Formats: sequence, C-alpha cells, structure tokens
Amino acid sequence: MVKKRKTKADYKKEAIEKDAILKGIVFIGGVLLVSIISMHLMADEIVHKFKNPSFSGVGTSSHYLTIENQEFNRKADIVAEIKALKEQQERDAENTTLARFLRNLESRIYAQLSRQLVDQLFGETPSDNGILEFMGTTIEYSVSADGLMITLKITNQDGEITEITLPVGSFTF
Repeated sequence: MVKKRKTKADYKKEAIEKDAILKGIVFIGGVLLVSIISMHLMADEIVHKFKNPSFSGVGTSSHYLTIENQEFNRKADIVAEIKALKEQQERDAENTTLARFLRNLESRIYAQLSRQLVDQLFGETPSDNGILEFMGTTIEYSVSADGLMITLKITNQDGEITEITLPVGSFTF
C-alpha cells in the first residue's frame, strides 16, 4: 500500500480544524468559568420579611391610619348615597301630576282667601276688625282708630304669633 503524502493544503486544513476545536473548548470553558463565578457573586442569604406592616411593625401607624381613613370614607359615601336617593325620591314624589295639581289648587285657595281678606279691609263695606281661621292658623286683622294703619296678627298651630303693621296710605294708587 502506498502511503499518500500530505500536501500543504492538508496540513492547513488540519490546523484549521484543530483551531476550531480548541476555540470551542476555550469558549465552553469560559462560559462554565463565568457561570461558576457569577453564582458565587449573586448568592445571598435568604431572609423572609413580611410586606404587611401589621406583621413587620414597619410603618404600622400609618398603615392603620390609612385603613381607618378608607373605612371612614366608605361609610361617608354610603350615607351620602342613601341621602341622595331619599332626596331623589322626595323630588319624584313632589313632581307627580297629582302633587302639582294639589299645589296649584292650594295656591288658588290661598289667593281666594287673601282676596276675601282684602275685600273685607278695602271693599265697598270695609270692616274695622275680623278673624279668619284656616287649618289651625288664625289671622286677626284690625284697623287703627284713625284709619291709617292695619295690624295683622297671625297665630300658627304651634301658638307662635307674628304681628304685621301696614300703613293704609301706601295701598292707594
């Protein structure tokens, strides 16, 4: 068997393959070395710490104040919402057709009563005094002796008295 002689190209090719293997081994070794060193650098003691201030004691007072403030605000919001709902219901009840009709009727009745009172004071046959009672309220009127002042004494259901004195001369046109 004849041995073939190696050429320069074959030596060059073998040298390139050896370099590639050597570079691979150096690279893998470097990665292993860096990972071993970095594990020692990153390792630390494992210490358990509570995040909740109730357990750790750090910032406990401000934590309790925050909780108390949140509870207070929630309760205040609920009370305000209930109050707003009640007010809305009252407004809805006042705006029904029946409620508006009754207010209008009541207004006309009061206007008629006040017209009758004015007729008693200033009509064709005026009276010097009189009493008008309506739903527990008493209205007493009297004209002064000289005819220049009118005094209205209004007594409500609770017994509170309101007295109004009016000059007659200012009602003329």
